[in-house]
Amino acid sequence: MLSYLSDFVSLFYPKYCDGCGRTLVKGEKCLCMYCLSNLPKTNFHTYKNNPLEMVFAGRVPVFRATAFCFFKKGSVFQNVIHQLKYRGNKEVGVYLGHLFGLSLIENKEFESVDIIVPIPLHSRKLRKRGYNQSTCIGQGIAEVIPRQIDNTSLIRVMETSTQTKKTRYNRWENVSEIFQLAENEKLAGKHILLVDDIVTTGATIESAAQLLLTLEATKVSVACLGYAVN
Repeated sequence: MLSYLSDFVSLFYPKYCDGCGRTLVKGEKCLCMYCLSNLPKTNFHTYKNNPLEMVFAGRVPVFRATAFCFFKKGSVFQNVIHQLKYRGNKEVGVYLGHLFGLSLIENKEFESVDIIVPIPLHSRKLRKRGYNQSTCIGQGIAEVIPRQIDNTSLIRVMETSTQTKKTRYNRWENVSEIFQLAENEKLAGKHILLVDDIVTTGATIESAAQLLLTLEATKVSVACLGYAVN
């Protein structure tokens, strides 16, 4: 009965692919089969010293780092990320996070994660947007790797300007010392999975990871939805 009702509703209120805009058919969610099968996956989780891990090499000792897809301007994947960040589409973030989680469990080192920490937004930006896109991604990952999501221990105390068109050094200046820890007990001694949407130079994640690694016996891994390429 519910299936018939859903089919009836879709006749008048069709859902569209968040990647290409085509009408979704029964069984498709957020992305059509074409966009889903053509996601530019990195497979970074399958090997060490991958390009994202090399971004942090010599800068901050992350345990493992991976990104789900390559992010390129003008791509269908960019359309999806814009849906998540700027058009209030939290559902697609959770959906992609779930797919990301399915790839992460292929690597036992990510299964050893104790807690998921999304990169926080500044309170002003959070009020304006109404949600943190990194939390949506983390929620999807937690559907596959059932771990607590901690949105309170790491806080963003400084609102930074956009990273676009900044040099690597200027990006680092823009994000240094922008985070504080509200409490230590929940994170100390844990394997933390830092979750973010898009990584470019990695300066924001580096700043957060350096702070978290000041806690005793803490280990930090990184999971980003997109890895920016030219």
